[in-house]
Amino acid sequence: METARVLDIFKEITRIPRESGHEGPITDWLCKWAQEHSLAFKRDSTGNVLIIRDAAPGKESVPTIVLQAHQDMVCEKVAGFKFDFSKDPIPYVIKDGWMIAENTTLGADDGIGIAACLALLEDSAPTGRLECLFTISEETGMDGAEALEPGFFDGKTLINLDSEDEGQLFIGCAGGLNTNIKFSVRRTAPISGFKTLQCTISGGIGGHSGDDINKGRANTVQLMARFLYSQLGEGFRLVSIDGGGKPNAIARECQAVVSVADPAAFKKAFSAFASDVKDEFHTTDPSLSFECAAVKPALEPLGRKAGERIVTSLFASPHGVYAMSQDIADLVQTSTNLASVRTSKGQVEIVTSQRSAAQSERRAMAAKVRANFEGAGAKVRHMYEYPGWNPNVHSKILKYTVDAYRRLFNTEPEVKAIHAGLECGLFLQKFPGLDMISFGPTLRGVHAPGEKLELASMDKFVALLDEVVRKFE
Repeated sequence: METARVLDIFKEITRIPRESGHEGPITDWLCKWAQEHSLAFKRDSTGNVLIIRDAAPGKESVPTIVLQAHQDMVCEKVAGFKFDFSKDPIPYVIKDGWMIAENTTLGADDGIGIAACLALLEDSAPTGRLECLFTISEETGMDGAEALEPGFFDGKTLINLDSEDEGQLFIGCAGGLNTNIKFSVRRTAPISGFKTLQCTISGGIGGHSGDDINKGRANTVQLMARFLYSQLGEGFRLVSIDGGGKPNAIARECQAVVSVADPAAFKKAFSAFASDVKDEFHTTDPSLSFECAAVKPALEPLGRKAGERIVTSLFASPHGVYAMSQDIADLVQTSTNLASVRTSKGQVEIVTSQRSAAQSERRAMAAKVRANFEGAGAKVRHMYEYPGWNPNVHSKILKYTVDAYRRLFNTEPEVKAIHAGLECGLFLQKFPGLDMISFGPTLRGVHAPGEKLELASMDKFVALLDEVVRKFE
């Protein structure tokens, strides 16, 4: 298997729409690919696909290996960039040793995993039986993994190709859930003499709400709530607040529309706030931008008390790291992400996500979020919970992979757990006794525009995968 071939397949994948929940085009493409390569495949009613290559002569006794990647990608773009994820190819550049999508997400999470599986399937190197599993909607709730039926695959050893740091082998991950909040709101008549302003915070780095939650990056929804809270009692009414995107991404942009008695004073306060915040985040988010300008209102303002409840609960909502692992140095154990807020005429909806390797802490964190928003009069529900994956340091596939890494690169890999969610926890729940490991090339900025793949790391990733699969017995 050659790196160039993996990248060629991935480049083809960047042209196929595959937003979470809308994986039809990539699902169809995978089935067609299997047919064209005369490989057995099956597709379940959910959209999961399994492509099978039988063992080579002499390799019939080798245990089956399941290679797994997810079909979907997080679809995020820079505000104002004209792009339609349902039909447009991902625009990328090759620069300074990286493959980069400058204005959108790249989808290397987990398109590069798909590409590696397909390159291995079409390679002529003799191996045991391979089952390549491609699940759907991993990014929004692990729906594909959740819907897997017993017997969909036969292998007892699984390699997950959804990790983002070459040289690191993952044997555990956090579980997670989403907490959704809805405020029902009523509008009031505009107040005579009040003017309407739109305040915008943009240019945040954002990132993955698991891998990047401990990096101290700005959350623009949290920042907007902080500013609005500071202005309560200063003569304004909230009209709308909109920001953030996917539950598993840190909010990069937020807009608030307000009706104010003294526009000049409000703008001055926002400018002073901007100066303070830029100083606070000058290292992590150097491109933060703040704008405040008059606009024509599209909606009437909310009542004073309703607006205050929303602003106060958003400001009080926890965000960030809650606890560190007591067993693994520098590993986040529990966190929460204030992901997004959206306003319509009669509703304000907020989405948060909680992660933890410990189910008790994960649920306690979700309960804390619930208590905050229910106390402000919102309706709250928890959804899309998935389990964590507890490490097995005596894993057979771990030993094979560590030994292969040493042989190939004459150095020790790091064996770790990850705070991000992987489907491995659900696989283990549905297929008890499954022996698993996860590894991949180096990715940066996943779940945010600017996502990039380090090309030098691809050679080592491809060599390791090829070595493990060929030598496994």
